[in-house]
Amino acid sequence: MKIYSFALGKVKNPQEAEEIAQNTFYKAMLSRKSFEGRSGEYTWLCSIAKNLCNDYFRAEARKADFPAEEIGSKDRVDVIQKETSFEIHRILHEMREPYKEVFELRVFGELSFSEIARIFHKTESWARVTYHRARLKIKERMDENDAE
Repeated sequence: MKIYSFALGKVKNPQEAEEIAQNTFYKAMLSRKSFEGRSGEYTWLCSIAKNLCNDYFRAEARKADFPAEEIGSKDRVDVIQKETSFEIHRILHEMREPYKEVFELRVFGELSFSEIARIFHKTESWARVTYHRARLKIKERMDENDAE
């Protein structure tokens, strides 16, 4: 259920999130021997799901070759939200660890700060500070991109 919630938080589409969750477990089963245990199993599954979500966004971007005048107002809002979501994921992709993983675990994995702290063997305060710094970094990058 957590992997489904993680995927749903990223793609905002229940059917796609379900498909991504199923594919995540399928890929995990196929590659379980390559799991080295350097992270928790949930973190490993989230990274597989994240890659599948990125694949979904790339496929959706390829499908988005349509003229703007054909888009209705509701669709226009959906396109803007997808573009914003894609921009956040692009920024996250380039973000350094541990900010990237902490943000993804908190937002997409819906983990508490205490759970994140346990994953990293740190304090809950560390998890909170790291998450808030990641949010600030994302906001700064989005502001920079808007200014360009």
